[in-house]
Amino acid sequence: MTAKDRRGGLSNLWHAFDEARFNGRTLNLRESLPTAAEASRRAESWLREQQVAAAGEVLVVTGRGNNSEGGVSPVREAVIRLLHLLRRRGVVSGHAEHTAGSFVVQLASMQALIDAPKRSRDTAPAPKPAAPPSLDALSEDTRTLLRDLAERILESLGVQDKDPFMRDEMLRQFGLLAAGIGADTPDREAALQAAIRRTLDEYE
Repeated sequence: MTAKDRRGGLSNLWHAFDEARFNGRTLNLRESLPTAAEASRRAESWLREQQVAAAGEVLVVTGRGNNSEGGVSPVREAVIRLLHLLRRRGVVSGHAEHTAGSFVVQLASMQALIDAPKRSRDTAPAPKPAAPPSLDALSEDTRTLLRDLAERILESLGVQDKDPFMRDEMLRQFGLLAAGIGADTPDREAALQAAIRRTLDEYE
């Protein structure tokens, strides 16, 4: 066996370990060769979806940038900046270099996502999803869950008279949680309800 064959076999072995460890929770940006801006948008959307799905630990593959100018990958640099931003926004709790062209990302809890806007110093607003014309567009069960969550959060802030703030807080929670539910999710409202329930459990 040649040295090249041994390296190839070792690479395949590590790939198999990664497949077992992350079980499909991998975003491979290297395959589609996106621009840095496209990679950042895709990565943010995917990481938010994985957070809402309670994925825990995920792998983001950026590539090393061997073919990039100066040997520095613009995609890799954009993803690093994004990971630091999403940590401040309560989406990511940490990340570490896995290989020269990939990162293991630990996703934050739903409670961290909810609490982040209260302490964030970002000047740029977080992306907002398209909201329904009113919460009446949601089912009664979903509205009840949102109200329970809003009430729990207002209580945690020490708000005594919650009614004047309830609707705005429900809309805020809808916006934060809905941002992590992909447009191709089969039953988006069921996914939203599951996300609300997980967040309520964290506030217990």
